[in-house]
Order: sequence, then structure tokens, then C-alpha cells
Amino acid sequence: MAARRHHKIVIVGGGSAGISVAARLVRQNVADVAVVDPATTHYYQPLWTLVGGGRAPVEESARPQASVMPKGVTWIQQAAAEIDPDNREVTLDDGSVVGYDFLVVCPGIQLDWEKIKGLSPTLGRDGVSSNYLYELAPATWNFIRNTKSGTAVFGMPAGPIKCAGAPQKIAYLAADYWRQQGVLHNIDVHLVLPTPGMFGVKEFSDVLVGVARRYGITVHFESEVTEVRSDVREVTVTDKKNDTTHTLPYSVMHLVPPQSAPDWIKKGPLADPNNPAGYVEIDKHTMQHTRYPNVFSLGDAGSSPNSKTGAAIRKQAPVVVENLVAAMAGRPLTASYGGYASCPLTTARRKMLLAEFDYSMKPTPSIPVINTVKERTDMWYLKRYGLPFLYWNLMLKGRA
Repeated sequence: MAARRHHKIVIVGGGSAGISVAARLVRQNVADVAVVDPATTHYYQPLWTLVGGGRAPVEESARPQASVMPKGVTWIQQAAAEIDPDNREVTLDDGSVVGYDFLVVCPGIQLDWEKIKGLSPTLGRDGVSSNYLYELAPATWNFIRNTKSGTAVFGMPAGPIKCAGAPQKIAYLAADYWRQQGVLHNIDVHLVLPTPGMFGVKEFSDVLVGVARRYGITVHFESEVTEVRSDVREVTVTDKKNDTTHTLPYSVMHLVPPQSAPDWIKKGPLADPNNPAGYVEIDKHTMQHTRYPNVFSLGDAGSSPNSKTGAAIRKQAPVVVENLVAAMAGRPLTASYGGYASCPLTTARRKMLLAEFDYSMKPTPSIPVINTVKERTDMWYLKRYGLPFLYWNLMLKGRA
């Protein structure tokens, strides 16, 4: 017989979303909240782009998980393995079971490295890296600063990924560094994008077209890197629109892996059956599960069609908590998430384009007076210092 315990609210995942929701529930004096997460370290992942670009130390992105866990919350330091929403149970990786009255599902997103043939064996060596892992972000910077000539390839996969601007940010940070070092003219820079344009919002896309032109970057639209051959330092680029392939050499390369919901979520009853990526099926405004009214989801594992960013979580968390408290009391759900997301796009070593938008795919600036539809130095300082402060001191404490 599996060991069993029960909590009024169980939160699966102790990342940005889980900790933010737990902190907000505590601040509303909601009792008997448990967070299921095995991690001993909590990461501020948006900093990893700056680490890879040589603009921040990687150690600054990590803190002990115990230091961010809200007081009064039960921390179940194990991984969830299965959810049975009919019996209101979460099975953990040791076989024990946690029962719940209400469930918040936010286990994050899965990095599917193996979907790019030949990528995994070469990560962190032979000039190939990715800022999507704590251990690899410093290697990115090492490869960039030691490149004086040759070909640089920066690739983005199709489908939703966390921080969709990250594959471009590191390209611009690298190109600006090479420009400063006087070697950019010796480096053939390629940016491989699965999309038909630079960005989904025209106003920001227009700015990024100019950025790529400024650095002399060749952009391959509607294309993906589908294979890495490290023995000859060459990649296969597949043009999805024309169903053709071509090869590119590389001296240095930064790739972002395809991403999806964690496998155990994909295979479970909470997943959206119409989405092969397996995200938790929720109403995009209320964040409530479409079939199980006592289940909510937010963050990267949810099916809401917003850009998967920490800024989106910051706007989703208060909606989830307000609607969760209403559901517990049997009241109608009145809080609504409008799809807000923010993508701070570093376009140079001291410039940033703050792309803010919502489900309408129109700019929705949150900072009054200043024009955020342009590259700005003050926005770079926001990215480097302001947003990390906001994250650690306000967002994770349920105050922003």
C-alpha cells in the first residue's frame, strides 16, 4: 500500500510559477498548501542569456530552493510522476501518494535535446553550446570570446519555447562583442528562425530587422537546424517552407532545443489531447482546467497561447490565486489573464528592446512616458539589475 498524505492545495512545481502562487496563497492566509519539487537550487533563468554573452556571472542566477520557499508551506522534496485527477491524487517518484482538494500544475517545460540529431553529444565542446542550461551558459561565452573568424550559427526550434527571444538575444550580444573586438567582418553570422518574420509583433519585428542588418547577420526564415555533425563542424538546415535542406559550417554555434510539456504530463489525463506537445489543457483567461474545475495551471506547462516568459507568470499568478480562492468558496471565477508577456530583447551589450504584448499581438507597454518600441540603454539596466531584483524580492514573495 503506497504511503499517503493529503493537503488542501497541492502545487506541482517549485519554479517561478509554483513559488509565486504559493507565496500569494500564504499572503491571503490560505492554510495547508504543499509544494512538490525535488530541486535543491532555484534558478533565475533569464540571466543565462547575459551569462552566455559575458555580461553577468552565472552564480548570480542561483539560490538555495529553501531560501525562496514561502514560510508556512509544506515542501515535499520529491518529483511528481503521475496525476490522477479523478481520484484527486498525485503519485510521487517513490510511489507515495499525495491527495488534494485543489491542484495547481506548473512543473515547467521539458528540453527535448534529442530532437536535433547529433546535438547532445557535442554540447559544451567543439564550439557548440546553449544558454538553456546553467552548466552551459558559461561555455557559450567562452566559445564566443575565443572566436576571431569563421562562421557562427544561432538556431531556434519550431513550437513554443521558454523565452522565445533568447535565440536572437545571444546572437546580438555575440555580434556586438565581435564588433567591439574588431573581428565581426571576419565572422559570417547566421540566424536560423522557424518563423516567417523576426518576431510575432510587427512593431518589434521591424526593429529587429534593422538590428540583424546592422550586424550583417544572414537570417534564414521558416527554417530549422535539424542535424549537427560535429566531426566536420557542419549543420543541416531544413527549409520548412520549400521542403529543402542545405548545410552550413560552424566555428561557434548556439542552439535552442525543441521543447514540450514533461513526458509524464503528456501521457496523463490533464494534457490537451489535440496538442502533441502535451500541455495542460486550460482556459486561456481563467487558467482553470477545461475538464477538471479543481485543477489550475500556469507557466510553461500550461496550454494558454501566450509567450512562455517569467513576465507572463507574473501576470498569471494573481489570476490563478484569485480564481482558486473563488473556486474554493464556490464563487464564480472573475479574474482574467489577457495574455500579457514581456520579452526583454538584448540587441547590443548595453541596449535592450522591451517587447511587451498580449493575446492581441499588439504592443502593450507597461512603463509610461518612454518609448519602448526602440532600443534603449536604460532598458538594458532594467534587464541586468531591475528585473532580477523584482524577481527575487517581489515576485517570488507574492508582492508583484
